[in-house]
Amino acid sequence: MIQAFGNIFKVPDLRIKVLFTLAIVFIYRVGSFIPTPGIDGAALSQFFQSISRTPGGTLFGIIGMFSGGALEKATIFALGIMPYISASIILQLLTVVIPYLEKLAKEGEEGRKKIIQYTRYGTIVLSIIQTFFIALWLENPNSFQGTVIVPNPGWGFRLMTMLTLTTGTAFIMWLGEQIDQYGIGNGMSIIITAGIIASLPTALWQTYILLSPFDPSHQQLAWWKFALMCVLFVFTITCVILIIQGQRKIPVQYAKQIRGHRMYGGQSTYLPLKVNQAGVIPIIFAQSVILFPATIAGFFPKAGALNSVAQWLSMGTISYSVIYALLILFFTFFYTAITFNPLEVSENLQKYGGFIPGIRPGKNTAEFLDYVMTRIAASGAVFLAIIALLPNIISSPRVLNIPFMIAHFFGGTGLLIIVGVMLDVMQSIESQLLMRHYDGFIKRGKLKSRRG
Repeated sequence: MIQAFGNIFKVPDLRIKVLFTLAIVFIYRVGSFIPTPGIDGAALSQFFQSISRTPGGTLFGIIGMFSGGALEKATIFALGIMPYISASIILQLLTVVIPYLEKLAKEGEEGRKKIIQYTRYGTIVLSIIQTFFIALWLENPNSFQGTVIVPNPGWGFRLMTMLTLTTGTAFIMWLGEQIDQYGIGNGMSIIITAGIIASLPTALWQTYILLSPFDPSHQQLAWWKFALMCVLFVFTITCVILIIQGQRKIPVQYAKQIRGHRMYGGQSTYLPLKVNQAGVIPIIFAQSVILFPATIAGFFPKAGALNSVAQWLSMGTISYSVIYALLILFFTFFYTAITFNPLEVSENLQKYGGFIPGIRPGKNTAEFLDYVMTRIAASGAVFLAIIALLPNIISSPRVLNIPFMIAHFFGGTGLLIIVGVMLDVMQSIESQLLMRHYDGFIKRGKLKSRRG
């Protein structure tokens, strides 16, 4: 493993790509500290510290995680990459219902470029809409318990905020595309991961304070709990890797065809069906839905019914855990049904002379694939629900009672993204090393990315 990392810098092209990617990440992190004009950053930071006692209790927790804490500081990258993620998901869902987009998706590279262009337009539109409401929210002292966040409100501040934050999101999107073109790995995913990992030093410092190794009288975290956390962390990472890499291989046989004086086909291969076909999308959707009442209740503190619903769905309650798990199950099946079309796969197999041994081509093959994918999706959905609820369980006062800043590295969206992106980057680097006759990261087997 250590030798493989050393080999990275022995290959000139690979070394340039890795250093370029690190430079882009550095630029992104620097931008996360440049403040937005017209905002009292200290007052806003105090507000977010006050709501951090229920971390992730509003949609700002999700945006803050994807922006690497830039939202709490009201910097030019406060929106992060969330508008791009939302635009990508919306466009992917519209591809199923709009024939024109479905046709583009099947046109190969040219169609993909057009879809990416539409995603950029959608990102800008969503950014403008979101920044307008964020500016209104920042101007309203009632949203911050009477604290004035914007000393000089008005249309000047609103337009400046919309222009600054939208430009920041567009710049982040451009940075991600530069990594795609000149760096290593998926640019957007690496930027998201960099934002999540940015909170790691704070989490480690909090752990150190809780342990208080040089002052046992102030120790708040027992050493046996810390040891249990380390074991649980390694176990969780292992399970996440196995699920992300896991796939069901459906054997496929291609019939022999004679064209002229040559024989084609006749080989055996397999159709990989991923256990976690939906990725982290179900968790993001479920979080957005279940945290929406709490977010709205923060804007209208005098709405009694809305606050009651928000308390009923507050993190740590049994109702929250049950509904959150059910939403993850629902969105896993929903998103899998959107992204995997058994009938289309069956038609493609039949078109190229392929068939599943023991299954009739056509309708029977589609029904078989649908049956298998449903069972696989069920296991993946249960796993996602367990991983998503694990940080809440660990931070519960009745279990380990550790801060959520530390607990969120034991599961949830952040852990899935970090592990998945790291696997993608390692697979990209390993393929480059093997192509140039260097040893990869593993001696046996094959390292598969999420897209593999």
